[in-house]
Amino acid sequence: MSGGFITTRFEAMLGWGRAYSLFHYPFITACCGMEYMSAACAHFDIDRFGAGLTRFSPRQADLLLVVGTISHKLAPVLKTIYDQMIEPKWVMAFGACTVSGGIYDNYAVVQGIDRIIPVDVYIPGCPPRPEMVLDGLMKLQDKIRHSEPDWRWKRKKS
Repeated sequence: MSGGFITTRFEAMLGWGRAYSLFHYPFITACCGMEYMSAACAHFDIDRFGAGLTRFSPRQADLLLVVGTISHKLAPVLKTIYDQMIEPKWVMAFGACTVSGGIYDNYAVVQGIDRIIPVDVYIPGCPPRPEMVLDGLMKLQDKIRHSEPDWRWKRKKS
C-alpha cells in the first residue's frame, strides 16, 4: 500500500510548515541590497510570507539569498556558506548580476551563481523590484510545499 492517509497529511503539514517558516541568510555584495531591504519594509512586508526573520549565521538559515555581483575571488566564500547551511536548504539568485553576471562580462565575475551552488529560484532584473522578490518567494514556497520530504530517501531499503 503506497501513501496512506496519515502519512499524506503529515507530509502536507510538514511542507506547509517549512514553506511558511523560512529563515533567510542574506549574502549581499552590491547595489541590489537596497531593493532587498525595501522588500522587508512596511509597504511590501516580507514578514507576512513567513520569511521575516533574517539570520546572520548560515547554521541557523535554510534560505540563502544571494544578492549582487559575485566575483571569482568571492565564490569560495559563497560555497563555504552554502555548505554550512542546515538541510533542507534553498537558494534564491537575486538580480541580473547574480543570475547571469549582468553587465559584467569579464574574467573577474561569475557568470551566474548556478556554476557554484544549485539555485532554486531566479529573480532577474537590475535591480529587481520588491514585487518580484515577493513573487519569487511565493514560487519557492509553492516548490517547498509540493516537494517530497527528504526523510523518505534516507530510509534504508528492507
